[in-house]
Amino acid sequence: MKQNRREFISTLAAGSSVIPLLSDINYMHHDPLVNNYPIRLFSKPLDNYDFKFICECTSASGIGGIDLTVRPGGKVEPADVEIMLPRLADVARSHNLEVDMIVTSITGASGPYTENILKTASASGVRYYRLGWFEYDTKTGVWETLQMYRTIFADLARINKKYNIHGGYQNHAGNYIGAPVWDLHELLRDIQPEYLGSQYDVRHAMVEGTDTWVIGMRLLSRQIKTLAIKDFTWRNENGRPQPVTVPLGEGMVDWDLYFKTLKDLSIKAPLTLHIEYPLLDNGEEKLPLPRQKEIITGKLKKDVDFIKEHLRKYQL
Repeated sequence: MKQNRREFISTLAAGSSVIPLLSDINYMHHDPLVNNYPIRLFSKPLDNYDFKFICECTSASGIGGIDLTVRPGGKVEPADVEIMLPRLADVARSHNLEVDMIVTSITGASGPYTENILKTASASGVRYYRLGWFEYDTKTGVWETLQMYRTIFADLARINKKYNIHGGYQNHAGNYIGAPVWDLHELLRDIQPEYLGSQYDVRHAMVEGTDTWVIGMRLLSRQIKTLAIKDFTWRNENGRPQPVTVPLGEGMVDWDLYFKTLKDLSIKAPLTLHIEYPLLDNGEEKLPLPRQKEIITGKLKKDVDFIKEHLRKYQL
């Protein structure tokens, strides 16, 4: 039976009223030590699969929810957000999973899909979204580029407040705003962190500052509202060092210092697990789906167990 628009909106509104209860139930089924650091799976590496398959892998690995891609080429295309995001959120909840985080390409309050994405996300129970990235314009100048983005950040904070949702800017290695993290603090320091802040990524912070990343983390601590988590090592490619993402604990990130610093700074935030190493080895993508799910779940669970072990170790 087809729903008309009014019936659809009424159903969506009724569903949103039970989201807090469902969240409480979800947390009860997971380790109580991760209540302050709920673990979510960044959906990107599984986006080519059916969403039910993604949910089954996520749930079986002990992860409590999905950090869903809502961007061009993602699991939800921005043009389809009003239909697809509520639908996928319902599917996730049927697997006892949250969709309270999404990843977007939003870089301005007046973008063509910004308002629709934020309005729909908020109504669907999403509390956090990740912005797109901003690059430095070397012709304009470093400081001048930052001043140009001040207005953009302020406008984003205002629209986020309108929809009661938090926007997180991920520090990413390279020619990006936020790569040194000091610049991100400069842009965020006068903005209410409840509406616009940092999605702190220790992997990218350490790539840019092997020994100084923890200073930047301390500087940003008030603005850190979500945490992207992954590990890396260096590889020599054509005479140049390149960072390569590896499973947690197999790389160079000082995880003891990281979790100790989270505790010292009283940073409590959801963790989005980024899998940027192969989940299937050569040829395994041709295996039957149940076997693929088994392999993928095993690798995800290994990273999840690593996180939970450190949360327990530091009594977080």
